Amino acid sequence: MVQIRQDTKAAVVNQREDKKILLAHGGGGRLTSNLISSLILPRFDNEVLGKLTDSAAIELSSSSVLFTTDSFVVKPLFFKGGDIGKLSVCGTVNDLAVAGAKPVALSLSLIIEEGFETALLERILDSAANTAAEAGVRIVTGDTKVVEKGSADGIFINTAGIGTRVAGAELSFDKITPGDCIIINGTIGDHGMAIMSKREGIEFELSIESDCACLADLTCKILESTPGVRFMRDPTRGGVAAVLNEIAEGRRCDIEINEKPVPVNPAVKAAADMLGFDLLDIANEGKVLIVASQDSAEAVLNICRNHPLGRQGQVIGRVAETAAEAPIVEMITAIGGKRIVRTPYGRDLPRIC
Repeated sequence: MVQIRQDTKAAVVNQREDKKILLAHGGGGRLTSNLISSLILPRFDNEVLGKLTDSAAIELSSSSVLFTTDSFVVKPLFFKGGDIGKLSVCGTVNDLAVAGAKPVALSLSLIIEEGFETALLERILDSAANTAAEAGVRIVTGDTKVVEKGSADGIFINTAGIGTRVAGAELSFDKITPGDCIIINGTIGDHGMAIMSKREGIEFELSIESDCACLADLTCKILESTPGVRFMRDPTRGGVAAVLNEIAEGRRCDIEINEKPVPVNPAVKAAADMLGFDLLDIANEGKVLIVASQDSAEAVLNICRNHPLGRQGQVIGRVAETAAEAPIVEMITAIGGKRIVRTPYGRDLPRIC
Protein backbone atom coordinates (compact mmCIF):
# COMPACT_ATOMS: atom_id res chain seq x y z
CA MET A 1 0.00 0.00 0.00
CA VAL A 2 2.83 2.41 0.81
CA GLN A 3 4.43 1.68 -2.54
CA ILE A 4 1.16 2.40 -4.36
CA ARG A 5 0.77 5.74 -2.60
CA GLN A 6 4.35 6.68 -3.45
CA ASP A 7 3.85 5.77 -7.09
CA THR A 8 0.63 7.75 -7.22
CA LYS A 9 2.30 10.79 -5.68
CA ALA A 10 5.17 10.54 -8.15
CA ALA A 11 2.72 10.34 -11.03
CA VAL A 12 0.91 13.47 -9.85
CA VAL A 13 4.22 15.36 -9.53
CA ASN A 14 5.31 14.21 -12.99
CA GLN A 15 1.99 15.33 -14.44
CA ARG A 16 2.42 18.77 -12.86
CA GLU A 17 5.97 18.94 -14.21
CA ASP A 18 4.68 18.22 -17.70
CA LYS A 19 1.91 20.82 -17.78
CA LYS A 20 2.99 23.69 -15.52
CA ILE A 21 6.19 25.49 -14.63
CA LEU A 22 6.97 25.04 -10.92
CA LEU A 23 9.18 27.15 -8.67
CA ALA A 24 11.41 24.10 -8.48
CA HIS A 25 12.12 24.44 -12.22
CA GLY A 26 14.24 27.47 -11.33
CA GLY A 27 16.03 25.87 -8.39
CA GLY A 28 19.07 24.57 -10.24
CA GLY A 29 18.29 20.90 -9.61
CA ARG A 30 16.83 18.02 -11.61
CA LEU A 31 13.78 19.95 -12.75
CA THR A 32 15.95 22.79 -14.03
CA SER A 33 18.06 20.31 -15.93
CA ASN A 34 14.95 18.64 -17.35
CA LEU A 35 13.53 21.98 -18.47
CA ILE A 36 16.73 22.91 -20.27
CA SER A 37 17.33 19.49 -21.83
CA SER A 38 13.74 18.73 -22.89
CA LEU A 39 12.29 22.13 -23.83
CA ILE A 40 15.10 24.60 -24.54
CA LEU A 41 18.10 22.76 -25.98
CA PRO A 42 16.19 20.85 -28.69
CA ARG A 43 14.90 24.15 -30.09
CA PHE A 44 18.13 26.17 -30.07
CA ASP A 45 20.76 23.45 -30.21
CA ASN A 46 24.08 24.33 -31.86
CA GLU A 47 27.71 23.50 -31.16
CA VAL A 48 28.18 26.60 -28.99
CA LEU A 49 25.04 26.34 -26.87
CA GLY A 50 25.34 22.56 -26.60
CA LYS A 51 28.47 22.87 -24.47
CA LEU A 52 26.36 24.49 -21.71
CA THR A 53 29.24 26.59 -20.45
CA ASP A 54 28.72 29.76 -18.43
CA SER A 55 29.95 31.87 -21.36
CA ALA A 56 29.62 31.20 -25.08
CA ALA A 57 32.86 31.13 -27.08
CA ILE A 58 32.30 32.65 -30.53
CA GLU A 59 34.88 33.18 -33.25
CA LEU A 60 34.47 36.55 -35.01
CA SER A 61 36.45 37.66 -38.06
CA SER A 62 35.62 41.35 -37.66
CA SER A 63 37.60 43.71 -35.46
CA SER A 64 34.52 45.89 -35.04
CA VAL A 65 31.85 44.17 -32.96
CA LEU A 66 28.52 45.73 -31.96
CA PHE A 67 26.68 44.66 -28.81
CA THR A 68 23.15 45.34 -27.58
CA THR A 69 20.65 44.11 -25.02
CA ASP A 70 16.89 44.36 -24.56
CA SER A 71 14.04 43.05 -22.41
CA PHE A 72 10.52 42.09 -23.46
CA VAL A 73 7.45 42.30 -21.25
CA VAL A 74 4.72 42.60 -23.89
CA LYS A 75 1.12 42.00 -22.92
CA PRO A 76 -0.60 40.00 -24.38
CA LEU A 77 2.05 37.37 -24.99
CA PHE A 78 0.46 36.30 -28.29
CA PHE A 79 -0.93 38.70 -30.89
CA LYS A 80 -1.72 38.70 -34.59
CA GLY A 81 1.57 38.66 -36.44
CA GLY A 82 3.75 37.54 -33.56
CA ASP A 83 4.33 36.71 -29.91
CA ILE A 84 6.87 37.49 -27.21
CA GLY A 85 9.29 34.87 -28.56
CA LYS A 86 9.38 36.26 -32.09
CA LEU A 87 9.43 39.80 -30.74
CA SER A 88 12.44 39.15 -28.50
CA VAL A 89 14.53 37.93 -31.43
CA CYS A 90 13.35 40.58 -33.90
CA GLY A 91 13.84 43.43 -31.45
CA THR A 92 17.45 42.54 -30.69
CA VAL A 93 18.35 41.68 -34.29
CA ASN A 94 16.91 45.03 -35.39
CA ASP A 95 18.88 47.01 -32.81
CA LEU A 96 22.05 45.55 -34.29
CA ALA A 97 20.88 45.93 -37.89
CA VAL A 98 20.10 49.65 -37.72
CA ALA A 99 23.45 50.27 -36.05
CA GLY A 100 25.15 48.95 -39.18
CA ALA A 101 25.84 45.38 -38.05
CA LYS A 102 25.27 41.93 -39.42
CA PRO A 103 23.81 40.04 -36.42
CA VAL A 104 25.75 36.92 -35.43
CA ALA A 105 24.53 35.55 -32.09
CA LEU A 106 22.01 36.15 -29.33
CA SER A 107 21.52 35.24 -25.72
CA LEU A 108 18.02 34.48 -24.49
CA SER A 109 17.05 34.47 -20.82
CA LEU A 110 13.65 33.55 -19.44
CA ILE A 111 11.91 34.78 -16.30
CA ILE A 112 8.92 32.48 -15.95
CA GLU A 113 6.04 32.79 -13.52
CA GLU A 114 5.20 29.78 -11.39
CA GLY A 115 2.22 27.95 -12.90
CA PHE A 116 2.93 29.05 -16.50
CA GLU A 117 1.67 26.40 -18.91
CA THR A 118 4.39 24.29 -20.49
CA ALA A 119 2.48 24.21 -23.79
CA LEU A 120 2.60 28.02 -23.99
CA LEU A 121 6.31 28.01 -23.19
CA GLU A 122 6.88 25.54 -26.01
CA ARG A 123 5.01 27.80 -28.45
CA ILE A 124 7.14 30.77 -27.41
CA LEU A 125 10.39 28.85 -27.68
CA ASP A 126 9.44 27.43 -31.07
CA SER A 127 8.63 30.92 -32.31
CA ALA A 128 11.93 32.34 -31.07
CA ALA A 129 13.87 29.45 -32.59
CA ASN A 130 12.14 29.74 -35.98
CA THR A 131 12.65 33.51 -36.07
CA ALA A 132 16.34 33.19 -35.21
CA ALA A 133 16.82 30.55 -37.89
CA GLU A 134 15.11 32.71 -40.52
CA ALA A 135 17.31 35.66 -39.53
CA GLY A 136 20.46 33.55 -39.73
CA VAL A 137 21.50 34.10 -36.10
CA ARG A 138 22.26 31.54 -33.40
CA ILE A 139 21.03 31.62 -29.82
CA VAL A 140 24.23 30.58 -28.05
CA THR A 141 23.65 31.16 -24.35
CA GLY A 142 20.92 32.03 -21.86
CA ASP A 143 19.45 31.61 -18.41
CA THR A 144 16.16 30.51 -16.84
CA LYS A 145 14.61 31.76 -13.63
CA VAL A 146 11.22 30.94 -12.10
CA VAL A 147 9.49 33.47 -9.84
CA GLU A 148 6.47 33.22 -7.56
CA LYS A 149 2.99 33.36 -9.08
CA GLY A 150 1.93 36.95 -9.65
CA SER A 151 5.46 38.27 -10.10
CA ALA A 152 6.03 38.14 -13.86
CA ASP A 153 2.76 38.28 -15.81
CA GLY A 154 3.45 34.87 -17.33
CA ILE A 155 6.89 35.29 -18.82
CA PHE A 156 9.51 37.99 -19.40
CA ILE A 157 12.40 37.57 -21.83
CA ASN A 158 15.78 39.27 -21.85
CA THR A 159 18.06 39.07 -24.87
CA ALA A 160 21.49 40.36 -25.81
CA GLY A 161 23.06 40.31 -29.24
CA ILE A 162 26.37 40.76 -30.98
CA GLY A 163 27.10 41.50 -34.62
CA THR A 164 29.94 42.47 -36.91
CA ARG A 165 29.96 45.88 -38.55
CA VAL A 166 29.14 45.96 -42.27
CA ALA A 167 32.22 47.22 -44.14
CA GLY A 168 32.07 50.98 -44.57
CA ALA A 169 28.97 51.43 -42.40
CA GLU A 170 29.64 54.45 -40.21
CA LEU A 171 26.23 55.63 -39.04
CA SER A 172 25.84 58.57 -36.68
CA PHE A 173 24.05 61.88 -36.17
CA ASP A 174 27.27 63.65 -37.21
CA LYS A 175 27.04 62.24 -40.74
CA ILE A 176 23.65 63.87 -41.39
CA THR A 177 23.66 67.01 -43.56
CA PRO A 178 20.95 69.46 -44.72
CA GLY A 179 19.16 68.16 -47.80
CA ASP A 180 19.41 64.50 -46.80
CA CYS A 181 16.28 62.42 -47.44
CA ILE A 182 14.30 60.51 -44.82
CA ILE A 183 13.01 57.13 -45.95
CA ILE A 184 10.80 54.54 -44.29
CA ASN A 185 10.41 50.98 -45.53
CA GLY A 186 6.66 50.57 -44.99
CA THR A 187 3.46 51.28 -43.11
CA ILE A 188 3.61 52.77 -39.63
CA GLY A 189 1.74 51.97 -36.41
CA ASP A 190 0.91 48.35 -37.21
CA HIS A 191 2.47 46.76 -34.12
CA GLY A 192 1.05 49.17 -31.56
CA MET A 193 -2.46 48.93 -32.94
CA ALA A 194 -2.27 45.13 -33.19
CA ILE A 195 -1.32 44.96 -29.51
CA MET A 196 -4.03 47.42 -28.50
CA SER A 197 -6.79 45.66 -30.45
CA LYS A 198 -5.82 42.27 -28.97
CA ARG A 199 -5.48 43.63 -25.45
CA GLU A 200 -8.82 45.41 -25.48
CA GLY A 201 -10.67 42.76 -27.50
CA ILE A 202 -11.53 45.29 -30.22
CA GLU A 203 -12.50 43.85 -33.59
CA PHE A 204 -12.07 45.86 -36.78
CA GLU A 205 -13.57 45.16 -40.18
CA LEU A 206 -10.10 44.95 -41.72
CA SER A 207 -7.44 42.85 -40.02
CA ILE A 208 -4.65 44.57 -38.09
CA GLU A 209 -1.44 42.59 -37.85
CA SER A 210 1.87 43.40 -36.17
CA ASP A 211 4.76 44.22 -38.50
CA CYS A 212 7.15 42.26 -36.25
CA ALA A 213 10.07 41.21 -38.48
CA CYS A 214 13.86 40.99 -38.57
CA LEU A 215 15.33 43.82 -40.66
CA ALA A 216 18.95 42.70 -40.94
CA ASP A 217 18.72 41.24 -44.44
CA LEU A 218 17.25 44.50 -45.76
CA THR A 219 19.62 46.83 -43.90
CA CYS A 220 22.70 44.82 -44.87
CA LYS A 221 21.69 44.92 -48.55
CA ILE A 222 21.29 48.70 -48.31
CA LEU A 223 24.58 49.28 -46.49
CA GLU A 224 26.59 46.94 -48.70
CA SER A 225 25.56 48.68 -51.92
CA THR A 226 24.77 52.29 -50.98
CA PRO A 227 27.56 54.51 -49.60
CA GLY A 228 25.33 57.52 -48.94
CA VAL A 229 23.46 56.14 -45.91
CA ARG A 230 24.02 58.46 -42.93
CA PHE A 231 21.86 57.03 -40.15
CA MET A 232 19.28 54.33 -39.34
CA ARG A 233 16.94 53.77 -36.44
CA ASP A 234 13.99 51.43 -35.82
CA PRO A 235 10.96 53.43 -34.59
CA THR A 236 9.76 51.21 -31.73
CA ARG A 237 8.56 52.86 -28.50
CA GLY A 238 7.62 56.47 -29.26
CA GLY A 239 7.23 55.64 -32.94
CA VAL A 240 8.39 57.76 -35.86
CA ALA A 241 7.86 60.97 -33.89
CA ALA A 242 10.41 59.97 -31.23
CA VAL A 243 13.07 58.99 -33.78
CA LEU A 244 12.67 62.15 -35.86
CA ASN A 245 13.05 64.27 -32.75
CA GLU A 246 16.11 62.27 -31.68
CA ILE A 247 17.67 63.02 -35.06
CA ALA A 248 16.78 66.70 -34.85
CA GLU A 249 18.22 67.01 -31.36
CA GLY A 250 21.25 64.84 -32.07
CA ARG A 251 22.24 66.77 -35.21
CA ARG A 252 20.84 70.17 -34.10
CA CYS A 253 18.87 70.53 -37.32
CA ASP A 254 15.24 71.05 -38.33
CA ILE A 255 13.35 68.23 -40.07
CA GLU A 256 10.42 68.51 -42.42
CA ILE A 257 8.20 65.57 -43.33
CA ASN A 258 5.20 65.28 -45.61
CA GLU A 259 2.09 63.46 -44.42
CA LYS A 260 0.88 62.36 -47.86
CA PRO A 261 3.62 59.84 -48.72
CA VAL A 262 3.76 58.30 -45.23
CA PRO A 263 2.54 54.72 -45.81
CA VAL A 264 -0.36 53.71 -43.56
CA ASN A 265 -2.59 50.64 -43.43
CA PRO A 266 -6.20 51.97 -43.71
CA ALA A 267 -7.35 49.69 -40.88
CA VAL A 268 -4.56 50.96 -38.63
CA LYS A 269 -5.45 54.57 -39.43
CA ALA A 270 -9.13 53.94 -38.69
CA ALA A 271 -8.27 52.27 -35.39
CA ALA A 272 -5.89 55.05 -34.37
CA ASP A 273 -8.44 57.73 -35.24
CA MET A 274 -11.17 55.93 -33.31
CA LEU A 275 -8.99 55.50 -30.23
CA GLY A 276 -7.46 58.97 -30.41
CA PHE A 277 -3.83 58.02 -31.17
CA ASP A 278 -1.37 59.87 -33.38
CA LEU A 279 0.05 57.38 -35.88
CA LEU A 280 3.48 59.00 -35.65
CA ASP A 281 3.62 58.10 -31.93
CA ILE A 282 2.71 54.43 -32.30
CA ALA A 283 5.31 51.68 -32.01
CA ASN A 284 6.60 49.60 -34.90
CA GLU A 285 8.62 46.37 -34.81
CA GLY A 286 9.55 45.84 -38.47
CA LYS A 287 10.28 49.33 -39.69
CA VAL A 288 13.47 51.33 -40.20
CA LEU A 289 13.89 55.07 -40.72
CA ILE A 290 16.84 55.75 -43.01
CA VAL A 291 18.59 59.08 -43.51
CA ALA A 292 20.41 59.05 -46.86
CA SER A 293 22.00 61.62 -49.15
CA GLN A 294 19.90 62.97 -52.01
CA ASP A 295 22.17 61.20 -54.51
CA SER A 296 21.65 57.78 -52.89
CA ALA A 297 17.98 58.06 -51.85
CA GLU A 298 16.63 56.53 -55.06
CA ALA A 299 19.02 53.56 -54.77
CA VAL A 300 17.94 52.97 -51.16
CA LEU A 301 14.29 53.16 -52.18
CA ASN A 302 14.82 50.67 -55.00
CA ILE A 303 16.44 48.18 -52.64
CA CYS A 304 13.54 48.57 -50.22
CA ARG A 305 10.90 48.07 -52.88
CA ASN A 306 12.59 44.92 -54.15
CA HIS A 307 12.66 43.38 -50.68
CA PRO A 308 9.69 41.72 -48.92
CA LEU A 309 10.05 44.11 -45.96
CA GLY A 310 10.21 47.27 -48.07
CA ARG A 311 7.54 47.00 -50.77
CA GLN A 312 5.80 50.15 -49.54
CA GLY A 313 8.93 52.17 -48.92
CA GLN A 314 8.68 55.93 -49.36
CA VAL A 315 10.71 59.11 -49.02
CA ILE A 316 8.72 60.94 -46.36
CA GLY A 317 10.81 64.02 -45.67
CA ARG A 318 14.15 65.76 -45.59
CA VAL A 319 16.66 67.28 -43.25
CA ALA A 320 16.30 71.07 -43.32
CA GLU A 321 18.86 73.70 -42.39
CA THR A 322 20.80 73.62 -39.15
CA ALA A 323 18.57 74.92 -36.38
CA ALA A 324 19.23 78.49 -35.28
CA GLU A 325 17.59 77.83 -31.91
CA ALA A 326 15.82 74.73 -30.60
CA PRO A 327 15.48 72.22 -33.48
CA ILE A 328 11.96 71.28 -34.55
CA VAL A 329 10.28 68.53 -36.54
CA GLU A 330 7.52 69.92 -38.75
CA MET A 331 4.96 68.02 -40.83
CA ILE A 332 3.19 69.31 -43.91
CA THR A 333 -0.31 67.86 -43.48
CA ALA A 334 -2.43 66.26 -46.19
CA ILE A 335 -4.48 69.46 -46.51
CA GLY A 336 -1.42 71.67 -46.87
CA GLY A 337 -1.09 73.01 -43.34
CA LYS A 338 1.82 72.55 -40.97
CA ARG A 339 2.11 71.15 -37.46
CA ILE A 340 4.93 70.52 -35.03
CA VAL A 341 5.71 66.85 -34.36
CA ARG A 342 6.82 66.40 -30.77
CA THR A 343 8.32 63.48 -28.88
CA PRO A 344 5.50 61.63 -27.08
CA TYR A 345 5.38 62.70 -23.45
CA GLY A 346 4.81 59.28 -21.87
CA ARG A 347 3.43 55.88 -22.71
CA ASP A 348 0.22 56.03 -24.73
CA LEU A 349 0.40 52.27 -25.35
CA PRO A 350 1.83 50.40 -22.32
CA ARG A 351 3.73 47.13 -22.71
CA ILE A 352 4.00 46.96 -26.50
CA CYS A 353 7.37 45.19 -26.44
